[in-house]
Amino acid sequence: MIVVDDVRFAFEDMLMEFDMAVGNSEFLAVIGPSGSGKSTLLNLIAGFEKPLSGRIQVDGRDVTDEPPELRPVSMIFQDHNSFAHLDLWTNVALGISPRLKLTANDRSRVDDALARVGIDTLKRRKPGEVSGGERQRIAIARALVRDRPILLLDEPFTALGPGLRREMLDLLLDIKGERGLTVLLVTHDPDDARHAATHVAYLEGGKIIAKRPVKEFFAARDIPGLKDYIGPDSG
Repeated sequence: MIVVDDVRFAFEDMLMEFDMAVGNSEFLAVIGPSGSGKSTLLNLIAGFEKPLSGRIQVDGRDVTDEPPELRPVSMIFQDHNSFAHLDLWTNVALGISPRLKLTANDRSRVDDALARVGIDTLKRRKPGEVSGGERQRIAIARALVRDRPILLLDEPFTALGPGLRREMLDLLLDIKGERGLTVLLVTHDPDDARHAATHVAYLEGGKIIAKRPVKEFFAARDIPGLKDYIGPDSG
């Protein structure tokens, strides 16, 4: 379980305050207006930002002061963080060893991850030679070889069309089921939440306004600001 306990973080003139628990194997969609703190929340959990106060715990372990590499977390960003001069296989292998010191077992893990996300036949191509969806598959494969129980995704599919977005969400769901991952997905599209999530959190003004199971969340009429955000006909 992830527990974000009275965590406060200052960004420019906004004081963000987060309280939330995410259960093991939960798929949480994080939605809300631009600037509401969605990416900051993920960065705090990942360790890329440090809170002013409060605690972040994972399965009872206080990770508030731990660096990102020691946390049981992998994170995928919108720009997929691939290295243009390296082929896909090497980009994925960096998830195991930044210096590419790999054992035979490590190499097998990279091959298996590329096959699992469907780009093993492209492994010697470079990121600029494949599509946007295939570049995001690199990031997912890299997360697989890291083999961390928590996967954080910060609007990774924003540049993709609706059909490809759905395909990528289905891939995530399959991998989550196979590995029992806990997934937090920041998205600007409520349909992503409806399709993939077990729970939804709505953020506004640097605070978590509500967190509920997905069906209950979209049926709710008591969440301030939600209808203005998703539109009156989106319930």
